[in-house]
Amino acid sequence: MPEGPSIVILREAAAKFRRKTVRRAIGNSSLDLTRMEGRRVLSLRSWGKHFLIEFSGFSLRVHMLMFGSYRIDERKPAPPRVSLQFDNGELNIYASSLKYIEGPLDDTYDWRTDVMNDAWDPRLARRRLKLQPETLVCDALLDQDLFAGVGNIIKNEVLFRQRVHPESRIGDLPPRVLGRVITDAREYSFRFLEWKRAFELRNHWQIHTKRTCPNCGGPVSKTYPGKSKRRTFFCPNCQVRY
Repeated sequence: MPEGPSIVILREAAAKFRRKTVRRAIGNSSLDLTRMEGRRVLSLRSWGKHFLIEFSGFSLRVHMLMFGSYRIDERKPAPPRVSLQFDNGELNIYASSLKYIEGPLDDTYDWRTDVMNDAWDPRLARRRLKLQPETLVCDALLDQDLFAGVGNIIKNEVLFRQRVHPESRIGDLPPRVLGRVITDAREYSFRFLEWKRAFELRNHWQIHTKRTCPNCGGPVSKTYPGKSKRRTFFCPNCQVRY
């Protein structure tokens, strides 16, 4: 599943379509794609894992789910979920969920919860986390209402970097440790973005998909904990279970 930094890269790559008019909109979506034809793109935005194409009065929300992808000015053999064609090129989206959002995007999205957004508010994240002390930290980091854009790779890497066992409960984390996890969720996301742009992301993984801990040399555990049941890699020696 593309994580927040990958959607930022898509937003940047598609920037040339801002202020351009959709000449043709086709695809295998059940949405009325022709609604976008003849409409000018006002902005291209992202919130967490959502890519947003804003028009006057409505926006197209793209969620790439587990296997979504895109191509700009080229096509895959598979039929696109949506293909938007402009005078200066085309944007093709595959295997994704599409939805129209009516009205201003500011009425739908709280930009303070997006770890990649300038409006990100770590104090808001801390206040909301304190209201759910029984939640496992591995689930909390994947909660898009708390950490929009954080996905499974970022979750695993942040918890390893902060030496926190993924099955620790939020209410059991010392305040300073909780603060470090919140801060690193954003900081690591921007490192992820930097490495992704340089096509070297996998080279920087410390724990995700690894078998041996780079810190102590012991075996890495792989489990599917919490409500999310997402694949989790951690070191039982180095990561403290609070």
